[in-house]
Amino acid sequence: MTALSDAEFVVRTVADTACANEEYFGQLDAVVGDGDFGYSLARGFEHVLAQWDDFDRTDAGVFLQKVAQAISQRVGGTSGPIWGTAFLRAGGKLKGHETIAPADVVVALRAAVEGIQARGQAQLGEKTLLDSLVPAIDTFEAETAAGASTDDALAAMAVTARTTADATKELQAMRGRASYTGERSIGSVDAGATAVAVMLEKLAGAWPQR
Repeated sequence: MTALSDAEFVVRTVADTACANEEYFGQLDAVVGDGDFGYSLARGFEHVLAQWDDFDRTDAGVFLQKVAQAISQRVGGTSGPIWGTAFLRAGGKLKGHETIAPADVVVALRAAVEGIQARGQAQLGEKTLLDSLVPAIDTFEAETAAGASTDDALAAMAVTARTTADATKELQAMRGRASYTGERSIGSVDAGATAVAVMLEKLAGAWPQR
């Protein structure tokens, strides 16, 4: 498959997963947050799906950047800028690519993380999606560098994402609305980190049959 078709598959899987889990993600966020995470994410990716046929598909990078614009236009609160910036930065690293190697994926994902950190002023350990995403990227990089297939590397990535997302229940929220609850945020998982885990699980499961 081409870089563009791979990017389309990833975005479509993420979008479908966000929409299908709107209520679940909202319930997780409502424990210590304002409960709008699932709603906001679903509305953003619904907007992506509604514009699906109209996106510029010059290459994978351009496509991802158009997706980023769609998300930013529709998602409210902090989620829009954060998720939009992630796709925008990843797309910037993949412009002009006809194929995507695992190392290219890592570079794009690292750029997405940098964008999230810049927008959200968040670091690891502050009970955000970074606490699931960054370790998952580390696993993908290590697995592919060791010679694992993309299928196996994605499977391992999803396992790491789930383990680290579940571990956020031990952390105190330092960013977003949840941070206002202080120590009461300890004991519940972060909604964003769990969303990353669910999305990567869906992607890992679907990738071999794409």
